[in-house]
Amino acid sequence: MNYLFLIAAATMISLAVIPIMVRLAPSLGMMDIPESRKVHTNPIPRVGGWGIIIGALIPVMTLTNIMEPLVLCYLAGSLTLLVFGALDDRREMGHYTKFIGQFLAVLPMVYWADLYVLEFPFIWFELPEWFHRAFTVVAMIGVINAINHSDGLDGLAGGEALISLGALALIAYFSPGSDLTIVLALAAIGGLVGFLRYNTHPAMVFMGDGGSQFLGFTLGFLAILLTQHTNTEVSKSVVLLLLGLPIVDILVVLKKRSMSGSNIFQATRNHVHHRLLEIGLAHKESVVVIYSLHTFLVCCGIWLQQGNDWLIAGLYLAVCGSAFFLLNWAERNNWRPGKSGVFSAFSKSLDAVEQKQLLMKSSRRFLELAIPGYLIALAVWINDIPRDFGIVAVVLAVLLAIQNFNIYPFRVNTRRGIIYITVVFAIYLSTIDRVTWQNPWAVGLEIAFYASVCLAIFLAIKFSPGRRKEEFKVTSFDYLLLFLIVGSLLFSRTPLQFGTFNVNVFVVVLAIILYASELLLVERRERRDFLGSAALITLILIALRGLDLIHLNIGLDPTQ
Repeated sequence: MNYLFLIAAATMISLAVIPIMVRLAPSLGMMDIPESRKVHTNPIPRVGGWGIIIGALIPVMTLTNIMEPLVLCYLAGSLTLLVFGALDDRREMGHYTKFIGQFLAVLPMVYWADLYVLEFPFIWFELPEWFHRAFTVVAMIGVINAINHSDGLDGLAGGEALISLGALALIAYFSPGSDLTIVLALAAIGGLVGFLRYNTHPAMVFMGDGGSQFLGFTLGFLAILLTQHTNTEVSKSVVLLLLGLPIVDILVVLKKRSMSGSNIFQATRNHVHHRLLEIGLAHKESVVVIYSLHTFLVCCGIWLQQGNDWLIAGLYLAVCGSAFFLLNWAERNNWRPGKSGVFSAFSKSLDAVEQKQLLMKSSRRFLELAIPGYLIALAVWINDIPRDFGIVAVVLAVLLAIQNFNIYPFRVNTRRGIIYITVVFAIYLSTIDRVTWQNPWAVGLEIAFYASVCLAIFLAIKFSPGRRKEEFKVTSFDYLLLFLIVGSLLFSRTPLQFGTFNVNVFVVVLAIILYASELLLVERRERRDFLGSAALITLILIALRGLDLIHLNIGLDPTQ
């Protein structure tokens, strides 16, 4: 299975669904209105969960056997949480109604699909089966609410879930028989990546209860599936580290509410992110602090996945205990980040990254060089170019050259269309001629390149709120990629192959390179037009080689 394709599919579907839901959010009444316990000041659509869930579930439905009890219960549970979450986002139904939806999502998984905790750490005697199942229901609902309540700052719950899902996918990758775990984890990651494009501070959309509960349900589902059923050699306590900070945060919050005599289910401002804001950390500083602590816990979980249960639990308690001890100390002593010291340097570093736009600019510079270089390299590397491609390339090259030299008024859409056709030509021809996919080192290098392009696209958008407001509008380009992805998904259970042409590879590569090209076209201002020049050179090379005017044969031999 092509895992890169799976993530790309989920991401593109999520990217296309969210703008549609944002337009509908005001009429649906799904706007998050500011109040005392919230940190935003303007109404924000809370429909991002639709993109996350639909983006994740469509690949799952096409790449797995949906009639398998585990898959069916996962799909049904996810949709149940989406419906109840959407109703709550619309009219604040209250915590008891949320519990009804959560029970309806979890019970089939435990009592019909038989996915429940089979072994407990630290317990050497046998417990009745009803206890195992009942504990699983309670634990699942606890995880769902832990992620739901951690959704208090822009990008916080999504980022924490993304880190945990990545760890679960990594452990599953090295565990035999974990295909379902990998598919579910990567699909959720793709849906999240699409959502985070719009949720970086300042957020344009919130995931809402539907999205956060889905993430909690997915994390709990995968943790039980992986550690209790798929790979029983994984330590049972490692789930604490893999789920990380949200678990201890919700427990501390419940303890505080209980000790104060208030309703333990009533939302308050005593989560760790609220407390960090109250001691004086800025929004981005609070998120980075939580990300850092959560990432440390998750990395420890990966390193100690088969470690001693006592060691794992002790490490988890020690790290979390130390963090909350320092937080309590800061609150009791009225400590605030000063103008000097570690936090001052930390804050200045974040400001430098944001103000100087280092990540955004470096990502765009990478794309400005990588995508043009990629197109030219393909035109040189391809072994066989049909004559009809050469003839069409001549026409397109002439049209693009006329526009590049401003011989007649510049037409943006025509030029953009020629560049898109050039990208499709190059990738189509290289897919037919893709002998390097039989060469392990070349495959690894190519996948690393596409992964780097995806990361650069994400960073370029993530750290540019101003540009994201412009790019937030859905375009025909987004729908084009959506239709390509969904259409290919219908044939993706087994690779769709026509001779040497692999449709799955073609669609995934095309989606990535077209989206990178679109970003470069949107960002083109006064800088030199590398993409347009590269497209012209690519067309000239395809024309010359297709018409047999020059001959090159430097394709990589898969036997080398």
